[in-house]
Amino acid sequence: MSQQSKVFCEPYCIEQGLQFEIHHVAYQKDAPYSCLMHFHEVHEFIVFEHVNGQYFNQLGETHIRDNDIVFTPALETHDFELNNEQKSWFIIQFLPELFQQTELQHLMPFFEKGVHLKASNDHALQVQQLTQWLLESYQQNPISYRSLTLLKLLVLTIADVYQPVVQQDALKIPMNDGLQRLAPVLNLFKDEQYIDISLEQAAKLCFLSPSYFSRMFKKVFRCNFSEYLVRHKLNIAARRLSQTQDSITDISYDLGFANPSHFIAQFKKTYDQTPLKYRKQMIDRTI
Repeated sequence: MSQQSKVFCEPYCIEQGLQFEIHHVAYQKDAPYSCLMHFHEVHEFIVFEHVNGQYFNQLGETHIRDNDIVFTPALETHDFELNNEQKSWFIIQFLPELFQQTELQHLMPFFEKGVHLKASNDHALQVQQLTQWLLESYQQNPISYRSLTLLKLLVLTIADVYQPVVQQDALKIPMNDGLQRLAPVLNLFKDEQYIDISLEQAAKLCFLSPSYFSRMFKKVFRCNFSEYLVRHKLNIAARRLSQTQDSITDISYDLGFANPSHFIAQFKKTYDQTPLKYRKQMIDRTI
């Protein structure tokens, strides 16, 4: 996987002054890929080129294939589990206010919840071409009239030619009850920039025993609570590295890591590069 393709969807946070971001992601065969159940503060389309795996959201699980699209609204938890073959996709994140624009308001009910979408090959190729044009325009000028027009045209086209995966194709899993019972802790992750809470404290918030909370959390998020907490901190760190001049030392202590060395080791383990290298990469991307 090339250096410029080492993209994780979680750390992307739309830069101030922009209405959207778009990035292309590509993994070679057997390249390491990792994603945990997570959420964004913005809406997200993932336009897949080549993929084979599972998509998880609050409604259940579906099988994703080449040219599929997944839409996830702001603050809705979701995750992907993909095989080790070559894979690639476009990530498009945009402010929820986009749907307030006159030409898109009628689409709000369609995109009210997370949805997995499929289309015919011809329609999928049209959307892939539109997405490529949007990426090129964004790289030239993300706030140009052309970029914003292409974004709206892409959303309109997806809604017009793509269809939700029908119910009988969905492999339902019992996540709703678990998410509801874990809601007090999940709201902390959504509402607070930084939280430092033990498993026992989290379980108490949910009126569950620590052992039952731990089992339920792992069932819903497919990782243990401590792992998710570290990943959440690292996501915040990645955003601060890309959007502020805060020192690595300050970030590490602000987020509760024992020392900068521990923070750097954890960051490199997750993002396959040091915080300093990540910051430089993000700065270079905006030049």
